Amino acid sequence: MLFKPTYIFNDVTEITEDFLYGHNIKGLLLDLDNTLTTHNNPIPPQSSLNWLDKMKKAGIKMMIVSNNSAERVEPFAKVLGLHFVPNGRKPLTFGYTQAIKEMGIHKKNIAAVGDQIFTDILGSNLKGIRSLFVFPIEPETSLPFRFKRACEKPFLPGR
Repeated sequence: MLFKPTYIFNDVTEITEDFLYGHNIKGLLLDLDNTLTTHNNPIPPQSSLNWLDKMKKAGIKMMIVSNNSAERVEPFAKVLGLHFVPNGRKPLTFGYTQAIKEMGIHKKNIAAVGDQIFTDILGSNLKGIRSLFVFPIEPETSLPFRFKRACEKPFLPGR
């Protein structure tokens, strides 16, 4: 099913190198807002920094694929030392295609990590890569986001 994540985690820190090795995942395409940090926050939480460091030490290649503009993504990516694709147009697969090509890893060895069913999960499933859903770091308060989150509930287990 296109809206169903391959795997579900509470947050990125639950995605371990052992899990990735065990599932032959060598590269991760990472969403930014509410996956690695809160919306529009230029500073990642220490938990995300620690997790990214562990993934790098484990040899996992990572790249940010975001629907945000380069002005939002570039400063954040520089702090993390990661390449990025801005304006990824998820759930369309253009951003994922570009990132996979740049990473030089076969798509069977890549997974996408994100907090939104209708962008991150749908996009990765359309591209034919595994999808790792993480619950949002912080609940959004705007009406459009609250509506979108309500529509996602049928595709997720109770929390």
